[in-house]
Amino acid sequence: MPIDPEFQKNRKVEGQHQGHNVWGPVDPPKKLGIHGTNVAVDWDICQGDGICVEVCPVNVFDWSDTPGHPVSEKKSDPAREQDCIQCLACETQCPVQAIKIASK
Repeated sequence: MPIDPEFQKNRKVEGQHQGHNVWGPVDPPKKLGIHGTNVAVDWDICQGDGICVEVCPVNVFDWSDTPGHPVSEKKSDPAREQDCIQCLACETQCPVQAIKIASK
């Protein structure tokens, strides 16, 4: 199931990670929530394949270790979401549709 495009309406911010919001529910290590707001990555479905890291022309993403998560033990982290140019390369290339780019 892809990221909820209405996550900002359907979830609430439960914390911060590396300077960006984390939208709940969060219950580590199995539930990690959605990381980011303008560049949002659903860590609960992210497979950690790195396609978004490879295709991003402005280097928005870093790797983050997520030991014990049932899908993958590393996730794409929108560490520099403010640098996003909204090209949508990451969103369209993600094989599990774990990324949502919000309009500015």
